[in-house]
Amino acid sequence: MSENMNRNKNAFANGVRDGIPIALGYFAVAFSLGIVAKKAGLNPFQGFLSSMLNHASAGEYAEFTVILADAPYMEMAFVILVTNIRYLLMSCALSQKFDPSTSFPHRLLVGFGITDEIFGISIGRVGKLNPYYNYGAMAIALPSWAFGTAMGIVAGNVLPASVVSALSVALYGMFVAIIIPASKKDRIVGGVVIVSFLASFAVSRIPLFDRMSDSMKISLLTVVIAGIAAILFPVKEEEKGSKEAAGYDA
Repeated sequence: MSENMNRNKNAFANGVRDGIPIALGYFAVAFSLGIVAKKAGLNPFQGFLSSMLNHASAGEYAEFTVILADAPYMEMAFVILVTNIRYLLMSCALSQKFDPSTSFPHRLLVGFGITDEIFGISIGRVGKLNPYYNYGAMAIALPSWAFGTAMGIVAGNVLPASVVSALSVALYGMFVAIIIPASKKDRIVGGVVIVSFLASFAVSRIPLFDRMSDSMKISLLTVVIAGIAAILFPVKEEEKGSKEAAGYDA
């Protein structure tokens, strides 16, 4: 019992450590979203609550845009579902990292806190994923996201748009820092990343996909590219076993 508690404690601490740079990037991006939320008529508390329940920049931007347009609740629910649909895929992928004995409440809580960046650091862990690692990352990253939105609403339009735009670059730099190490370790992963970049650029230029949301494009590309990569480069059973031999992730 004590050993299990220590393992969970270490996993939580590692999650907090890895979540710090994510939290810094989130605050900057959420700050700019807060300015949009202010235009939509939200007060700081409403913006904070919105960000604690919706952890995606695209989803929140769509939410605030719908509010600004005074659209009905059903339309808002549909728009947010479409813009955030890629997290269904991430949840399915991350569920494969859990030990089979992981309880449903743990799976549910981890699923609630999935974001692009938290998914990135979680899926990259060696061995089975300890839910407390995600709790640690969530504990530092999600409140920062929510506080950033609230502070953006407070600041309003005081800061120049150029300053807010410059702060937003931090998030993209952080995401690149997540995928580069994995690409350097495995040439196949690196190749898939390059193909993903090229395919994403190509789709953004094809008029046929103009009416499709960014999240839907990402979801479609993820399924297609990941499926093709899985068929062409399947993970051998002995290789998979060696990776899982590290045991429960701490």
